[in-house]
Amino acid sequence: MEQGNTEHSHGLHMDPAVEYSSSKFGMWLFLGTEIMLFGGLFAAYAIFRAKYPEMFLEQHQELNREMGAINTCILIFSSLTMAIAVSAIQKGKKNLSAILILITIICGLGFGVVKYFEYAAKFAHHIYPDTSIFFSLYFMMTGLHMLHVFIGLVVLFVIMVLTWKGKFNETYSTPVEVGGLYWHLVDLIWIYLFPLLYLIG
Repeated sequence: MEQGNTEHSHGLHMDPAVEYSSSKFGMWLFLGTEIMLFGGLFAAYAIFRAKYPEMFLEQHQELNREMGAINTCILIFSSLTMAIAVSAIQKGKKNLSAILILITIICGLGFGVVKYFEYAAKFAHHIYPDTSIFFSLYFMMTGLHMLHVFIGLVVLFVIMVLTWKGKFNETYSTPVEVGGLYWHLVDLIWIYLFPLLYLIG
């Protein structure tokens, strides 16, 4: 009877290889929908920029290129630390992986702080989403991206805690890898947003 229960218990667990493939497929599917979402915004941006080139050229000068560049560097660095964190957990170095995920989270928070001051400066100069088409797109695209950053930070925090507790190791690191994929998408989207919005002309 005990043996039967044990066999049944093992049957409840998905094979690691199958779970890995399923998780990766699910995440890539999710990333595909996110790319389509931002792709639609990029298309709208391209249409309106072609229609109002002078307005876009003039109003993008209201953006702070230095802050945008700082945030770009922050996210590129965070993508590096996340990639190393994934590599570390795959080698069984859970403490190193957790520390690197923490650094990634700190970078994400730093990105949010810079973006907060950037938004505050816009509002202080009476620049709002309804100011113009350019700023409607600016606030919509960067705001949606910031939402994804926030979601990523929550996910990474949970993964960091579980990693620190030893829930993941060299034989089971799927959540860390999937979380890394999501964070890389967040970084990639910003790398497209920065030149589109801040480097016009």
